[in-house]
Amino acid sequence: MMTDNGQLPKRALILRTVVLIVFVCLILRLGYIQLFDKRYDEMARNNFLRCEVKYPPRGEVFDRNGEYLVQSRECYDLMAVWRDMPKTGFDTARMCRITGSNIRKLRQAFANARMRPRVGVQIATYLSAEEKLQIDEMYVAGLYTVPRTVRQYPRKIGGNLLGEVCEVSANIIKRDDYYGVGDYIGITGLEAAYEKVLRGEKGLILRDIYARYGERDTVLQAAVPGQAIVCTIDAKLQQFAEELMDGKIGAVVAIEPSTGEILVMVSSPTFDPDKLVGRERSNNYMRLLNHSRQPLFNRAVKSEYPPGSTFKLVNGLIGLQEGVLTTHNIYPCNHGYNYGKIHVGCHEHSSPLGLHYAIATSCNAYFCYVFRNILENKKYRSVKDAYEVWYDYVRSFGFGDRLGSDFLGEKRGRVPTRESYDKLYRRSWNALTVLSLAIGQGELGCTPLQMANLAAIVANRGYYYIPHIVRSIEGRDSIDARFYEKHYTKVEPRHFEPIVEGMWRGVNTEGGTGRTACLAGYDVCGKTGTAQNPRGADHSTFISFAPRNNPRIAIAVYVEHGGFGASAAVPIASLIEEMYLTGEVKRDWLVDYVKNKQINYSRYGR
Repeated sequence: MMTDNGQLPKRALILRTVVLIVFVCLILRLGYIQLFDKRYDEMARNNFLRCEVKYPPRGEVFDRNGEYLVQSRECYDLMAVWRDMPKTGFDTARMCRITGSNIRKLRQAFANARMRPRVGVQIATYLSAEEKLQIDEMYVAGLYTVPRTVRQYPRKIGGNLLGEVCEVSANIIKRDDYYGVGDYIGITGLEAAYEKVLRGEKGLILRDIYARYGERDTVLQAAVPGQAIVCTIDAKLQQFAEELMDGKIGAVVAIEPSTGEILVMVSSPTFDPDKLVGRERSNNYMRLLNHSRQPLFNRAVKSEYPPGSTFKLVNGLIGLQEGVLTTHNIYPCNHGYNYGKIHVGCHEHSSPLGLHYAIATSCNAYFCYVFRNILENKKYRSVKDAYEVWYDYVRSFGFGDRLGSDFLGEKRGRVPTRESYDKLYRRSWNALTVLSLAIGQGELGCTPLQMANLAAIVANRGYYYIPHIVRSIEGRDSIDARFYEKHYTKVEPRHFEPIVEGMWRGVNTEGGTGRTACLAGYDVCGKTGTAQNPRGADHSTFISFAPRNNPRIAIAVYVEHGGFGASAAVPIASLIEEMYLTGEVKRDWLVDYVKNKQINYSRYGR
C-alpha cells in the first residue's frame, strides 16, 4: 500500500531494509563458511578421522661397559572417544579385570571422557600386549589403544641414581607446552637431569577410525626417539656396593680421579626402581615415602654429614701451604688435646708424633695444634682475618658449595663463615672457640659426593674435575665442556706428597687406622673418620684412593651410626676397590663380615 504521493509507508520501508540486511548477512556468512571457516570441515572429518599422538621410545641408558641400566618396553594406553561409544551393552566388569582397575575408577575415567566427547581421553595405562588383545576382542566402538614405552631395569639397581618417570602434573603442563595430559616425565635422578635428551619428540598421526590399525594412516609428524645415554657408572660395581650397604644407612661414592667420572653412587637404603613403574606405582611410592629410613632420599648428594677425621687432611694441607706446618713438626698427645678446661679426646697411640704418623693414626691432638697455628698465624692482624683465609682454602676444595655435577638435588654442605660466628658468639670468639673444626666436627657439613671429591683431589695432587654421571650422549661428539676443566685448590701440588705419604702409612703400616684396606701390589691410600654424633653411636667414614701413583679410583664411604671408621666404612671401601682394581673379590671372609654386621637403627627410631 502506497501513500498519496506514491511512496511506501515508513514501516514497510524499515521491514524491507531489515529483510535485505538479514539476507546479505546470510549470504556473507555462507560465503565465509564456504571459503574461510574450516571448523565444519574439521567436524566432518572427525566423523571418520582422528589425530593421535605417536609417543617416541624413551632413550635407553647403558653403563660404562655397554650393559643396560635402563631399557624401554612397549605397553599401551586405553583411550575412549565418548561420542563414539555405546552407552550400554559392554562388559565393564571384564574391562576392570583386564585393566586392573575397579568400577569406581573406571566410572570416573568415563566421566572425564564425557566432559570431552570428541577427543580421546585416557581410561587405563600400562596394558600389556596380551591385555591389548583382550580389549580389541571386546569390539567396543570408541575404544582404542595407543602404544608407548615404559621403563624397565634389568639389574634392579640404582633407584636414586637413575631416578623415576611418572605422569606429568597440571603445573608442568602449564610451564612446558611440550607436555599434555597423560604424558610422562623424568622427575628424579638421571631421568630428570637429562629429560630433554631422553624424551625424544612426539609425532602426530591422522587415523581413519574405520580402517584397521595402520591402514590409511597419514603421518603428520614423525616421532623422534630419545637419545641413548652411556653412563659413567660401572653396573657390576654398583650392584656389589649396594649389596655391601644392605641393611645400613649411609652412602658410597666412587670417582675416577683422572676424569671425574662417577663409578659408583649408592644411597642406602635403596629400592628396586621397577617398583615405581606400572599400575602399582602409586601404592609402592607411598610405602617408600612413609618408610622410616627414607629410601627415596639420596644421601649421596643431599646428606650434609660432619666429615670427621677425614677433614684433617684439609687442615694439614692448609698448614703446609701457610708455612705453619712442616713434616718435622712434632706434637704430644696425652690421650687428646688439653688447654685449660678444653679437652679433645684421642685414642691410644705413640706420642709425640709427626705429620705422617698423625695422619696414619688419626691423632686429634696433632691437628688441634695445627689448626690453632693456622688461625693464630702472626702474619694476619687477627684470628678472624686468619679464619677468612682458612675459609677460602676450604672452599677451594669444593666444600660449602655445589660441585656443579650433572646430578640434580646436590646440596652445598656447610662451611661456617666469619659472620656466622660473629652472630653466634656475639663477636667474642677465637681459635679455641671453634677448635672442633680441627677434626671435622662442629658446624661443618659435607655430602658424600664432596668427600669422594676430596679423595680425588688428593689423588690428583691438588685439582679435580667436576664429578658427573654421563659419559656420552648418542649423536653428540662430547658432553658439557665444563666436565673437562681442571679445578685447582689454593694449595700447591708439592704440599700433597706428605699427606699422601701419611694416607699410605695409614693403610700399609702397623698402627694405621685403615689397615683392613690394604691390597698387596696396589698401594692403597686412605684416611679413616669417626664422626661424633650427639644422637646416637658415632658415624663411620673412610676416604681412599688407589693406586698411590696414577690412581684409578677414589672413594668415600659413610655409614650412619657405624662406629669407628675402621669397623664399618673401611671394609666396604676396600672390597669395592678390590673388585674394581682386580675384577674379583678373594676376601670372602671380609664380605661375610660386612654383610653380617648389624647396626641397631631401631634405637634411633629408624
